[in-house]
Amino acid sequence: MRTNGYTSYFDDEIREASPLKLIELLYKGALDSIASARRYLRLGDIRARSRAITKAITLVNELSFCLDHEVGGSLSKNLASIYAYVARLLIRANSEQQDAPLAEAAQLLSNLAEAWSHCAQANEPTHQPGAVDESYESIGAAR
Repeated sequence: MRTNGYTSYFDDEIREASPLKLIELLYKGALDSIASARRYLRLGDIRARSRAITKAITLVNELSFCLDHEVGGSLSKNLASIYAYVARLLIRANSEQQDAPLAEAAQLLSNLAEAWSHCAQANEPTHQPGAVDESYESIGAAR
């Protein structure tokens, strides 16, 4: 299989990504797929629209599979409900060939993606170049 620089870059980005970054990438992929589906709907390309919606559903399902219900409690339960609703919207958009469910799914996922982005930013280390991070012990430190 032939790969290009973009594919290689994307593969590297996924391998090196934190769990929060991976969630952000899933949201981005789902939103990109929904945007493609909307474009194909306008163009009347049924096969491409269906493929884009199927990809979006797969990514939304992956977001749902990533939830840890033991740790997440009611938050993960609520997210699972939203993801299930988004999947139903996508299925409806495909079967009825309508834009409104796609627009609603995109809006919901966009809001959630923004929230995840804020979580990822809040969890990034605030390490300044040259500063000593005291949360880690030095390997050579004697006790």
